[in-house]
Amino acid sequence: MCHPSWGRALAAAQRLDDLARLRRVRDRIDREYAQPLDVEALARGAHMSAGHLSRQFRLAYGESPYAYLMTRRVERAMALLRRGDLSVTEVCFAVGCSSLGTFSTRFTELVGVPPSVYRRQAAAATAGMPSCLAKQVTRPVRNREASTPEPQLA
Repeated sequence: MCHPSWGRALAAAQRLDDLARLRRVRDRIDREYAQPLDVEALARGAHMSAGHLSRQFRLAYGESPYAYLMTRRVERAMALLRRGDLSVTEVCFAVGCSSLGTFSTRFTELVGVPPSVYRRQAAAATAGMPSCLAKQVTRPVRNREASTPEPQLA
């Protein structure tokens, strides 16, 4: 019979191994966001089941792998739309989305305005601003991340 501390050590080692795999998955999404990626392919690459990857990714990063991928795609789309030389459809396909409707819906959820409106507004709002600063200022904020105003006490 094994000593109880061995079981805890084995569980801790497994958790560290899972975290390393999750970091590799996140890094792959960051690198290959424009490629056709899905949870099944990401899980195979990490030698995990799709369900285990999804659960562990959500625990580690607070969102599903798909949500993380779409956020990366929307962030890149925002940069391309700010440039102003591509249509919304061209940007959609350039960032790896195959459906203009899904892209527009997700973009609107994250940014608060449709991509066509963002394209018009961003060109004027970030004119003359260095791209690194424009990226930081225009980064999408999810509803759960948005700060809530403190109640005013009279």
